[in-house]
Amino acid sequence: MFENVLERQRIEKADALREIGVNPYPHSIKKDTTTKEFFEFFNYVHVLEEKRDSEKEATVAGRIKFLRHMGKATFAKIEDEFGLLQIYFSGDALGKEWFENVKKNIEVGDIICVKGFPFITKTGELSLNVKELSLTTKSIVPLPEKFHGLQDKELRYRHRYLDMIMNPEIKDDFKLRSKVVSIIRRFFEDRGFLEVETPMLHPIAGGANARPFVTYHNALGIDRYLRIAPELYLKRLVVGGFESVFEINRNFRNEGMDHTHNPEFTMLEYYWAYHTYEDLMNLTQDLFNALLEQLYLPKTIPFGNHEIDFSKPFARIKYKDALIQIGKIAPSILNDKEEIIKKLECDGFKVNENLSLGHLHAELFDAYVEERLINPTFVTHFPIEISPLSRRSDEDNSVAERFELFIAGREISNGFNELNDPIDQYNRFNSQLEAKDAGDEEAHEMDSDFVRALGYGLPPTAGQGLGIDRLVMILSNKHSIRDVILFPAMRPLKKENTQEGTKK
Repeated sequence: MFENVLERQRIEKADALREIGVNPYPHSIKKDTTTKEFFEFFNYVHVLEEKRDSEKEATVAGRIKFLRHMGKATFAKIEDEFGLLQIYFSGDALGKEWFENVKKNIEVGDIICVKGFPFITKTGELSLNVKELSLTTKSIVPLPEKFHGLQDKELRYRHRYLDMIMNPEIKDDFKLRSKVVSIIRRFFEDRGFLEVETPMLHPIAGGANARPFVTYHNALGIDRYLRIAPELYLKRLVVGGFESVFEINRNFRNEGMDHTHNPEFTMLEYYWAYHTYEDLMNLTQDLFNALLEQLYLPKTIPFGNHEIDFSKPFARIKYKDALIQIGKIAPSILNDKEEIIKKLECDGFKVNENLSLGHLHAELFDAYVEERLINPTFVTHFPIEISPLSRRSDEDNSVAERFELFIAGREISNGFNELNDPIDQYNRFNSQLEAKDAGDEEAHEMDSDFVRALGYGLPPTAGQGLGIDRLVMILSNKHSIRDVILFPAMRPLKKENTQEGTKK
């Protein structure tokens, strides 16, 4: 580690500081003012006749982002979480010996703490005139060259800490994410929902159609699965008597990565007894109104080349109607598997000819409808074959009482009236086992304990899951899920054999 020439030079400077009794990594440094507070507290200095207030003091800490020595004085800019502050120090204030050591051994990237008074420079910039300067942390690895910064997207995702140093504006996206989660939590608590935590390690992979991550529990001597969804445990709580519960937590799915998928992601999932999926759609509209209002966002927000309009009630359309009206699928082929397959293949889509009619409708939807749903749209009445946990419609048993919310051409949320007939659930799990035997790696396992729980009685309940990551993408106008996850999953760097040895 740290064998680069520049890194070795910085280590030597840290050693030089030790030799004069300065610890390059002290732990007794305290600041009393952020850069934001400095500008708020001392803005009045602009109107003072002397353009300074030497009677007032502030102690500020931050990383050096700019440093310019000018003989007996130095200008620098330090950065903390809230922004940049210009500082000025000289040998007269610091003492000649310490000033010379600072010039020799402290550099861009180091974190320092400075104490001094506010003043206005000749160029009109509110700055800190330093009377005391101490090193807080010696940086061993140099920052990227300032004019080019850190541009490589993959490097930024892989070394998020460096991305945040060089591109501090990205912190705003993650502050937004934190606010979104906080608003959602208060929204549900204010409506009487109880926040709960359910297991991350499951004995059976269930709750959604997805491939799980498998691990091994040494003490029990059995496999465990990282949860793909908390649904079956949350519904057990409703059986037990909690009538309105929610959870905000991670799910894990062992599938591909792209601009909308990460193997671990954050979901809101909630269940509401004695309510229907229509109530969930209304509540979702209220949630978006609360988010836009409390984030001070307009009702129409940009997303790429689109303007997403949240000002009107969200559109609602049935699944088959969406295929016909939005996907322009001829009604005459919707009940003809061969014709559906022929259309998909003619348009260049690969399709499994053994799929059921409901699954073929899903193929049509993915190919011709989803990306066209720009403004918020609830699609309802999904095929029952692709809704193994949803209640059948009393009016048409081929469809489920289910909806998905689409915004900007992507699914944001999924909700439905919960299946609470234990016999129907048992039979559907059996159908899923047949699908798994036929090669469907994402089909549900049989969860006998969950079926038994339903046997004790699940009241009429509606439940919904909402993807936090995709929601934040839309609200922040970001087009890769990696832009809204602090540490996204990355492929390992390739190792290459060279004459000098193996390197990444």
